Amino acid sequence: MAHQYSSREWLSPNSNEEDMGLLLAPRLAYFAAVARHEHVTRAAHELGVPQSTLSRAVVRLEEDLGVALFARKGRTVSLTPAGRTFLASAERALAEVERAADAVRADADPSAGRVAFGFLHTMGSETVPELIRAFRVDHPKVRFTLVQNYGEAMIERLRSGELDLCLTSPVPDAPDLVARRLDEQRLRLVVPDDHRLAARKRVRLAEAADETFVTLEPGYGLRRITDALCTEAGFTPRVAFEGEEAETLRGLVAAGLGVALLPPPAVPRPGVVELTVTAPRAAREIGVAWLDGHPDTPPVAAFKRFLLSRRGRLLNEPG
Repeated sequence: MAHQYSSREWLSPNSNEEDMGLLLAPRLAYFAAVARHEHVTRAAHELGVPQSTLSRAVVRLEEDLGVALFARKGRTVSLTPAGRTFLASAERALAEVERAADAVRADADPSAGRVAFGFLHTMGSETVPELIRAFRVDHPKVRFTLVQNYGEAMIERLRSGELDLCLTSPVPDAPDLVARRLDEQRLRLVVPDDHRLAARKRVRLAEAADETFVTLEPGYGLRRITDALCTEAGFTPRVAFEGEEAETLRGLVAAGLGVALLPPPAVPRPGVVELTVTAPRAAREIGVAWLDGHPDTPPVAAFKRFLLSRRGRLLNEPG
């Protein structure tokens, strides 16, 4: 029986334009199957649903759209011009959903899934590559999306769902996060090799009170630690340059533009001397954080267990 639609019947009475995507989505596969077979019974058999269910779904789809998608002759149907136009977009939409489903299934695969892992810039040259190398001994096919950033930016990416885990410092304390301390990293006072303190091996931070400092920008965890240590030593640092990366700061120190409190370098840097700070105790905690209540895929859970197993031996510090 043919269905008639007036030009005023654009939507069914209980629908609205804002909900159109929700209304159409469950019916697209039914529509595409009927269009492919041009036969309701064969389409119902392919989908494994009763023929009556399929027929009602297609009729309701036409009612919601306000157009006839099929011309009917018994159980045999053929697409109208509007139906052909709609089919092209419906097939693209279904293909995109299938690609998305394949992607999330692949990411959750226990043996070859994906981990989105964030870490501090200072962890990128040796610590993180070594961690991933060690983890992949037992999980050789697990894939990683790696993000280097400062602590606050990574925490926001955790909250937005872009990251599964992150290595950061200081270890965050927030009600929506779970954080575990993994290791501690000593900080050094880095001075030019012709500096008045360069012949020393150890120094009290108060001895640098009159120096010009180069530091990371506000918002970086290491900047907050630097400011706090200087306050504990009895002074406020005079900051001449602010940067985004520790090795850039070392270059500024080598150029004689200031001193800096930094973690040890991956390899020695010419032009600077690294001094042990004896007072106050200069160190930063490194920890792993994740979003509380966020379900882990199997590869994320495996990497989380691996990181927690490295407590106290996360860092491979040079001497």
